[in-house]
Amino acid sequence: MDVGQLALLRELADRGSVTEVAAALGKSPSAVSQQLKTLQRQVGVVLVERVGRGVRLTDAGRALAASSVRISTAMAEAEAVWNAYRGEATGTVRVATFFSASELFVPGLLTRLHDHPGILLDVDDRDMSQDDFAALAADYDIVLAHRSDDALPPERSVLNIVPLVREPLDVAVPLDHPLADRPSVTVADVIGEGWITVPVDFPLDRVLTAMAVRAGVPPRIVYRTTHLPLIENLVATGHGIALLPRYTSRERAADRYRLLPLVDFRAGRHIEALMRPDRAARLAVRVVVDALVAESRRYRPDGRVTNQ
Repeated sequence: MDVGQLALLRELADRGSVTEVAAALGKSPSAVSQQLKTLQRQVGVVLVERVGRGVRLTDAGRALAASSVRISTAMAEAEAVWNAYRGEATGTVRVATFFSASELFVPGLLTRLHDHPGILLDVDDRDMSQDDFAALAADYDIVLAHRSDDALPPERSVLNIVPLVREPLDVAVPLDHPLADRPSVTVADVIGEGWITVPVDFPLDRVLTAMAVRAGVPPRIVYRTTHLPLIENLVATGHGIALLPRYTSRERAADRYRLLPLVDFRAGRHIEALMRPDRAARLAVRVVVDALVAESRRYRPDGRVTNQ
């Protein structure tokens, strides 16, 4: 079997269509289809079957796709051992991240990578629904993803997952708000307010929805945006209240708005690094992940941020 042809099965399993596989690999759809047919003839078993206008892998195709993952991972591990023997961590590491994770991790990450001049970090901002981050691992070496407390992490048999930090979510209110002088609030205190929040199914929105279910009161949404600094500005100028991530927003809160912990509801988001197993085995990727883990230790469960 040709390793490259096996890799096509893996890409088809991850991406779902021949057209998307072709676009990702810089091939024409007809060339991809031809290679799949050649592999099918070689093994003598149907690997791909038609479903409507598209195709999907058969059980045999999925088995070989899984083998392709193990093969590519073993090759990456062998290359990593050789690079480690030579004392080299080199190459481009592509990272997909969302805006607030960039604020938390990218400055310190770049500082830590000063000791690894052979690694080129290529960072893209990609903010989306929490269920869509896993798919980005097909195109990036590392995906920084976040999910609400109530959501399970992606399937570990498909992706390597490295937990980085659980960031508490606090209620942000204007300085002149009647609750601003309190040390904390309950769901009942705030659920009836006008809320500035993120798009539907983003982690902060999922938490707000769970709060509303607990209270039995639908939230009154006055504005939605993915841009946390805009949410902060709207809160500071009295246009509503919001759930904001504590470590990300705390430094900007001084003399502008108050962050109040929720005492009767577990509100938080988990930030994790997602990777394909073969990409996780690359030495340069491992160096970047180690740096992310080291940077995550700055954020302590007690709410303090250290400079270490």
